[in-house]
Amino acid sequence: MTKNILSAVAITIMGFINAQTQDSASSDSDFKFGVKAGYSLSNMKFFDEKLDSKSYFYAGLVGEQPISSKFGIQAEVLYTQIGGTEQLPVVDFTDTGVIETGTRLKFDYQLTQIQVPVSAKYYFIPDLSVSAGMNVAFNVSEKVKTKEVVNGSTSHNYEGIKSVNLFPFLGAEYKINDKFFVDARYNFNFFEINKGDFTTKVGFLQAGVGYRFK
Repeated sequence: MTKNILSAVAITIMGFINAQTQDSASSDSDFKFGVKAGYSLSNMKFFDEKLDSKSYFYAGLVGEQPISSKFGIQAEVLYTQIGGTEQLPVVDFTDTGVIETGTRLKFDYQLTQIQVPVSAKYYFIPDLSVSAGMNVAFNVSEKVKTKEVVNGSTSHNYEGIKSVNLFPFLGAEYKINDKFFVDARYNFNFFEINKGDFTTKVGFLQAGVGYRFK
C-alpha cells in the first residue's frame, strides 16, 4: 500500500513539474507552481463523542491552472497528520470490583497522511478567492500512542482505518503579492474514516502561507 501511495505522489509531482515546464515554453500558459506550509487543527469523533483536538503542521506543493480571470483549478500534494486525543481513567481489578486509581492515561490517535486536495476557485477580486473541493487523503501510518507502557509498548497500530479517506472542503485565499499568499480551509467530517461499525470521523482546519515560483 505504501508503495502505491508513493507512486501516486510521484506521478502527481511529475505532473506539476511537467506543467511548469510547459508553462515556461509557452507564453500563453498561466500555470502557477509553488510551495505551502502551515498549521492544522483536527477534531475527532467516536460516534457522537468528541475527543480533544490535535494540532500538527502541513507542508507540500501547490499548482493552479487559471481558466479565466474569475475561475481556476488548483491541485496540491501535502504531508500532514490528523487525529485526536483522549484521557481515560486507569482502573484496578480488586476482590470488591473495578475501582479507579485516580490516574488518567492519555491516548494520542495519529493518522499520518499524504493529502491531495483538488479544488475549484472563484476570484471575487484579483487578490481574493474562495474555493471548494475534495481532499483525497492516503494514510501512510495509523497509530495510537501513550506516554505510559500499555500492553508492552507505548505505540500500537490503529486498526480498522480505511487506507484512503475523503474530506470535502471550503476555503479562501488572499494574495499578498505576486509571490506570497495566505490561505485557510476547513475539511468537513462528512465521511467515516473507519471500515467497521465503530463510527469514527475527523474534521480539520488548515491555515498557512505559500510561495509561488511563477
